[in-house]
Amino acid sequence: MEIFHISAECYPMAKVGGLADVVGALPKYQKSAGHDVRVVVPCYDTKFRSENDFECVHWGTVKLGNFNFPFSVLKETTDKLGYELYLIEINELFNRPNVYGYEDDIERFLSFQIATLDWIIARNGIPNIINCHDHHTAVIPFLFQFAYKYETLKEVKTVLTIHNGLYQGWFGFDKLYYLPEFDLRHIGFLEWNNSINSLAVGIKCANAVTTVSPSYLNEINYSANGLEELFKSVRNKSIGILNGIDFEVWDPSKDEGIASNYSIENFQVGKQKNKEKLCEQFELDSSKPLFSFIGRLFEEKGGDLLPQASALALSENFEDINILILGSGNAEIEKQLQQLRDDYKGNYNVFIGYNEDLAHLIYAGSDFILMPSRVEPCGLNQMYALRYGTVPIVRRTGGLRDTVIDFGDDGNGICHDQASVGDICYSINRAVGLFADKESFNKIIKKGMTTDHSWEKACEEYIKIYNLIIQQNEI
Repeated sequence: MEIFHISAECYPMAKVGGLADVVGALPKYQKSAGHDVRVVVPCYDTKFRSENDFECVHWGTVKLGNFNFPFSVLKETTDKLGYELYLIEINELFNRPNVYGYEDDIERFLSFQIATLDWIIARNGIPNIINCHDHHTAVIPFLFQFAYKYETLKEVKTVLTIHNGLYQGWFGFDKLYYLPEFDLRHIGFLEWNNSINSLAVGIKCANAVTTVSPSYLNEINYSANGLEELFKSVRNKSIGILNGIDFEVWDPSKDEGIASNYSIENFQVGKQKNKEKLCEQFELDSSKPLFSFIGRLFEEKGGDLLPQASALALSENFEDINILILGSGNAEIEKQLQQLRDDYKGNYNVFIGYNEDLAHLIYAGSDFILMPSRVEPCGLNQMYALRYGTVPIVRRTGGLRDTVIDFGDDGNGICHDQASVGDICYSINRAVGLFADKESFNKIIKKGMTTDHSWEKACEEYIKIYNLIIQQNEI
């Protein structure tokens, strides 16, 4: 079948979070399974765009209300990612360094969706499936069904994959004229609490809704930033599919971004070499257990808990542990984390920002990864950590609950129930004891490294859903 994935992010073209990793990997495995797969993302001003060759395969003008924006469709010429990558180039709106965070984001992503559909109707052939990702592309199922200009696409089946239901793409009815002309009898599909809610639109109109873990599907029925009742009402067409990770990109035996490659047969030697490199870079002691955090510094990820939890854990275990933070986000959290450097020099450090190679080295060189998330629809960091023999310390929520089992229950990690400083520190203390018991520690590492979180199983589940809605119009 012919499958289109439409998304705001795709690694390595543009990455902010896990959405990019999923859209960068799942299509490759679907292509390997014999399907015709294309990925469409906006053309941002990124390193990948400037360093790779693209050809223009279509051009036109996207009409957004009274505004007209020239656009081009650029195709990556080598298919080096394992599938066809297309960029929607609208220079006035997307020729910027960041993916999100602009006052005209609504205009940007509506124009992206409309330009994508304008190109699709101009192509030879109609796809079988359009898989939309998050609210940035969630108006597409509505346009397929009710916009007059896309009448030829009305029978195309759509899937909306929700990576994070907290972000919903609200905008007022004063911008309704941005949308292509549609049958106004169906305007109710756009409305949610007297506004237009892009995510709600997609949930209502898509043939199937998927979340990125089974536990997250359960959680959003009770905590979904105002969409709880809507999620309950579409449960019959919803399914949670646990994300996978790309075992070709995340492979410690082949990873060119780490200091020393290793496998399950020699992980002790290999991880120690990476730890020594990491500790040398950040002035830490490689003989002590290293606790790391990689991620966005926001409350959603438990980032606001890190300054106090780090200070308390270091005060209680000053001679016994190291902590390393890699991330960016809330300016106040960043400031607090940077201030800890002076108080705990030699046992603590922080890198504000994001660096992909450094992230790989941290997974390879750390002993434990901290994930005290309040919300974690799936989580990929814990899967990367397990793959690299690093024990995840997680709060039981969303996909973390589905992938990490406490070592006290013969599992592969350390778990706690509350997003609190006390629970984080208690788990760190348990980890210190586990680190000292080398036999048990190594057993848990091996269990993690042999856990199968590859994309093959998830790929099969997506294809199964596609086939069901093509054949039956529902899952």
